[in-house]
Amino acid sequence: MKNRSCSIAGAVGLALCLGVASAQQQVADPDFPAQVAHPAFANRHPRVGIDQAHKNFHTRQGRYKPFAALLESDGYVVSSVTSFQPKSLRQIDILVIANALGERKDGVMGSAFTPAECDAVRDWVRDGGSLLLVADHLPFGDAAAILAQRFGIEMGRGWAMDSRNSDGNPTILVFSADNHLLGDHAITRGRDAGEQIHRVVAFTGQSMSVPPGATSLMTMSDSAREAMTPEEAEKLAKGAPAGKTIAGHAQGLAMPFGSGRIAVFGEAAMFSAQVATFDGQSMKMGMNVPGNDDRQFALNVLHWLARLID
Repeated sequence: MKNRSCSIAGAVGLALCLGVASAQQQVADPDFPAQVAHPAFANRHPRVGIDQAHKNFHTRQGRYKPFAALLESDGYVVSSVTSFQPKSLRQIDILVIANALGERKDGVMGSAFTPAECDAVRDWVRDGGSLLLVADHLPFGDAAAILAQRFGIEMGRGWAMDSRNSDGNPTILVFSADNHLLGDHAITRGRDAGEQIHRVVAFTGQSMSVPPGATSLMTMSDSAREAMTPEEAEKLAKGAPAGKTIAGHAQGLAMPFGSGRIAVFGEAAMFSAQVATFDGQSMKMGMNVPGNDDRQFALNVLHWLARLID
């Protein structure tokens, strides 16, 4: 099993292979150890609902199965969400939306959510709910853009790349204490030194703006750029100027919103444990890759959304 994407698909190949067309090549890792030695929630059990109503590329029983299993081991009650009606949202404490998709028309990806659904989620968060919104590289940013705008966030909608702060492939971004791209927040500090985050790795995603009041957890460096087309991505991979600068934007952020909380990320695999196969060769992506803190980071994000940490 190889863990470096550059040995599988080349500098940009992974970014382009991770699209919807290759869904059958990307599966949950059945060997991922999801057990939490000391569950955070032994007495109360926050209710987490994972969206599966919007053609989601990641669902509770699919590619986010390791994520769901990790949360259940930590003491959460995890279910699937099939409606964003206010009555349905009141049945959960935390809503997880990962890589929803809309309808494609004339080559353009439409919103995954109706205006009424966007309003319902915004109002639910404002009244005290917690939202984890994950929207990956193109076309997922397009599908989630209108919902993100309800919270003052603009999606980058392309492929974020950074040859100076990456792990062998300019789309495999590294945010660490060493490169000073990790934000200072309860999520990165954890409850104690054992939960402190030192290195987060993202496996090909987009960027996003950082609205007032938000904390950038994963900040794009001065050398980061976003490719809006496969041609731009190929140029950036070869070191040629292309795309747009995204310095100061984020691939992950957290912020209060009214009485609620929201965490938004531009990359989905970091919250799962997957095995991807390209050209007959396999690689791991996410919490199952050695050398990163993605597993603890996922726990910390949910601890903050569940108000265990402030």
